[in-house]
Amino acid sequence: MSDSRVGNALESPRRRFGTFGGVFTPSILTILGVIMYMRAGFVVGQGGIRDALLILLIAKSITFLTSLSISAVATNTEIKGGGAYFLISRSLGPEFGGTIGLALYLAQTLSVPFYILGFTEALATTFPTFGEHFVHIGFATAIVLFGVVIIGSEWAIKVQYVIMGVLLLSIATFLSGAYQNFSVATFRDNWSNAYAGTGFSFWAIFAIYFPAVTGIMAGVNMSGDLKNPSHSIPRGTLAAIGVGAIVYTAQIVLCGGSTERARLIANPYGALMDNAIRGMWLLVALGVFCATLSSALGSFLGAPRILQSLAQDKLLAPFRPFAKLSPSGEPRRALILTFLLTLVVLYWARGGSGGGALNVVAALVSMLFLWTYGITNIAAFVESFGGNPSFRPRFKLFHWSLALLGAAGCIFAAFLIDVVAALLAVLVIIAIFIYVKKFVLTVSFGDARRGFYYSRTRSNLFRLAHMPIHPKNWRPTILVLSGNPHSRLTLVKYANWLGSGRGIVTLAGMIKGDPLNLESAIDKRTEALGVLSHFITQNRLQAFPEVVVTPDLNLGLSQLVQCNSVGPLKPNLAMFGWSQNPDRAAAFVNNLRIARAVDMSLILVNGSQLPTVRPRKRRIDIWWRGKQNGSLMVILAHLVSLNSDWSGCTIRILRRVEDPRLENTGNEELAHLIEAARMTAEIEVVCSKAPFSTVLRENSVDSTVVFLGFRIPEEHQAVRWQHFCTELISDLPTTLLVNSTGEADLLS
Repeated sequence: MSDSRVGNALESPRRRFGTFGGVFTPSILTILGVIMYMRAGFVVGQGGIRDALLILLIAKSITFLTSLSISAVATNTEIKGGGAYFLISRSLGPEFGGTIGLALYLAQTLSVPFYILGFTEALATTFPTFGEHFVHIGFATAIVLFGVVIIGSEWAIKVQYVIMGVLLLSIATFLSGAYQNFSVATFRDNWSNAYAGTGFSFWAIFAIYFPAVTGIMAGVNMSGDLKNPSHSIPRGTLAAIGVGAIVYTAQIVLCGGSTERARLIANPYGALMDNAIRGMWLLVALGVFCATLSSALGSFLGAPRILQSLAQDKLLAPFRPFAKLSPSGEPRRALILTFLLTLVVLYWARGGSGGGALNVVAALVSMLFLWTYGITNIAAFVESFGGNPSFRPRFKLFHWSLALLGAAGCIFAAFLIDVVAALLAVLVIIAIFIYVKKFVLTVSFGDARRGFYYSRTRSNLFRLAHMPIHPKNWRPTILVLSGNPHSRLTLVKYANWLGSGRGIVTLAGMIKGDPLNLESAIDKRTEALGVLSHFITQNRLQAFPEVVVTPDLNLGLSQLVQCNSVGPLKPNLAMFGWSQNPDRAAAFVNNLRIARAVDMSLILVNGSQLPTVRPRKRRIDIWWRGKQNGSLMVILAHLVSLNSDWSGCTIRILRRVEDPRLENTGNEELAHLIEAARMTAEIEVVCSKAPFSTVLRENSVDSTVVFLGFRIPEEHQAVRWQHFCTELISDLPTTLLVNSTGEADLLS
């Protein structure tokens, strides 16, 4: 239940906090929580130092893997308010985002009264005279915390600095005392486990300890208040995980070597007080008070902001009134709702009527956080494994397999901690998902698999048709005018590299015939379609075949580019082989103009040789002459490099300037472009007054493939343009000439 300390999840008018205040502080305060004081000693006593360290390693591995996924997603897009909700909704869609957003709000809202109850119980345990005022203390604490938060998040963060200072003094107090009391004999006695006859096992102890390492979403959910979220979230989160690991390791080793096993098991909180140096047990007590209060304060900060961000997206109609902000940028309405729900739960628990039920709900809250971690890992996995061209995170220590492993670890931990609570959390999340989605899957039976896929594809096509086109989600849908594919293998191969696993490729052939002579036209089309299908299968291409019978090739092309689509899946790239025949120049340019008229970008492929060098020795050269064509060229080069056939290849972006004074400016502009585009590429500015054709050959003759931009000429300039381009690229390796509609934006 410990990821309650999320921070400001809305898009604040002012981004105020850096890595330390906005991410590290709330994260480390959540990680160093109640478990450290109330249960860690018990875990060491039952499991022994050896098993406790192993449990810490496994638990930290789960949260570390999740933090890698968080870092990857957080550095791949501009982050606004909403934290985990924002990241998931922008990766997996509004249904998952809305589900997790509502589940997070529910979990954090319930966390407020639970942490208040934890504080009150710790206070009553330390000072028994307060026990008879248990209920009044709980309500008074809720009111004070509400007052702190309603003043503003900036003031609340300052309060957390004070809390962190006290917490660190408390930790230093009992660790120093444990060091002074450390005994090798005690360490040896406590090294192995003592499960025999206790009813506990390794995984039962793991379940008790795991909540101690959660809390990594705290900094993520500060996204709306961070000066630089993509910089702060990875660094602050990983730093908090590292510091938490050091503190917990020191506690296990030092406390395990300074306190007898029986004392650790019977009274872990008392054992920490016993270790306080010079009798400073009050600092230990203040530490547990701070741990609970900071968790409650963090929940008060985070829950309203997630609800406000969710309402702002207008996903759930009943919550839309909570989208309103105060003049200072605070979600006052959502905060008041959270406060009222807190009072309701405290009132419910006042006479012990909640007893066991509250324990179940507490476990349910922990489950909701774990499922949030799991779905965040799934979001990163889907983005990476799905080959989304826009998934280019600046955070490089990430691979989809790590996200998948992290998701599996979260699910495993959830069921390990409490099977019943995990199942309840799943049911809650499914119910919310159904409510958000409001969609019923109808399966068409026949062949069961085909019926299912047909139903899902049909549904998704209709949904896709109503979604606005955005450069961030651009994918290549390629129509390849392949002609006889056996003689244009280079053209076909590059189309496959561009679309493999990330887009849709259609190999299209046109044959002359009379479509009015139905029997003859069908026979010709069937034969040509069979040849094309066999070619695709034989060469293991991920492509679909298409053949058009037409009395005129220009007419056939016009019909093909207009009609080749399934609903919203319309081709956005047309690929042609380069034509050097001057007699075909006018017709060739006319074909380009036809494709461009229906908003298709163009790629002209010149070359008949496929790469022969090993992937890691291949180099892709892109000649940058402006963003219009340059953006698409860089994206296409990136797509080629993602194929296993090109693994480890080098991408080089070149720019030619004539004035030496522009060389530094050119380098800076290209460096900024690469940084903003989240790309790994070499940049080179060539200063030369020689003709561009000379500069091009001198610098790219030894590359594997060259990308150049071009403009479509007027019809009367077709022959001259064809002659110019033929001379320009004649001595180069395979060259891709690119003309973009501007739909694909490198900076998205």
